[in-house]
Amino acid sequence: MIGCTKGKYKIIQDPVYGYTRIDPIPTKEELDKFYTEDFYSSRYKCFNDASRQVQEEEKDFFDCRWEFICNWLIKHFGKLEGLSLFDVGFGFAQALLYLHQKGMIVSGLEPSPEGVKYAKSKGLDVYQADISDFSCAGSKKFDVVLLLGVLEHLAYPAEALLNIKKKLLKPDGLLVVDVPNEFNDFQLVANEEFQLNEWWLCPPCHINYFSASSLKSLIKQCGYDIFGCESSFPIDMFMLFGDKYVGDEKLAKICHEKRVKFELLMKKHGKEEKLLKLYKAFAELDLGRHVVVYAKPKGK
Repeated sequence: MIGCTKGKYKIIQDPVYGYTRIDPIPTKEELDKFYTEDFYSSRYKCFNDASRQVQEEEKDFFDCRWEFICNWLIKHFGKLEGLSLFDVGFGFAQALLYLHQKGMIVSGLEPSPEGVKYAKSKGLDVYQADISDFSCAGSKKFDVVLLLGVLEHLAYPAEALLNIKKKLLKPDGLLVVDVPNEFNDFQLVANEEFQLNEWWLCPPCHINYFSASSLKSLIKQCGYDIFGCESSFPIDMFMLFGDKYVGDEKLAKICHEKRVKFELLMKKHGKEEKLLKLYKAFAELDLGRHVVVYAKPKGK
């Protein structure tokens, strides 16, 4: 709940931009220490070939995600081939590889050496850099900038959005932001019913907690117009069916597999457009596990 505490942090609404975040905001020194000693030390245990293998095994699931992005890009640009794209924090470059196969000219930055090494082994033009250091791209500007699963980690997300508009994105380009959709009603009901201690809160790893509404508001305040918005399947809903998967990896996997099967069957039987309309409707209600916002520089 907003106003609650989690460890040494209080959960508040940002007084300037209105999204939910922790307070106080960790200092750069605190974050550097956390990512050096805690996050990356534990992340690197799974940020390896085993992690990449999981992503490759889940190729159908992730490809559906990238396909939705492609549909929005085509709606905006009328094509994919030849578009330049920069992915901020590309991980193991699965989105870059997919979009490269679609004819896009792709690049990006990633802090982890494992991800960068793998991307380069696939012939991609990428950089190892801090997540907010866009200088690696030089003076290049791009038709599309991806910010997938990044904004929730940043101490100052508005600063990142402003810098992307200034340094990375072409005036007629499109920004794609994907974040977890937190404090949604399915989470809140499950949390209260099963006493789950707000499991989605994980400071200081996640500093910011967005809904579709608060993310769109932040992006607008940073000088963008909203081109589109959608959510992903509301997997939290399974808990309201009685499948309390929090803390149960086996059950969580079963719920995830059901979600994937639902999406694949909708696509298989020609209902992809209806699926997209459903996810857009969920976003209007601030529901869904993730929310994706597509935005263009204001006035373009």
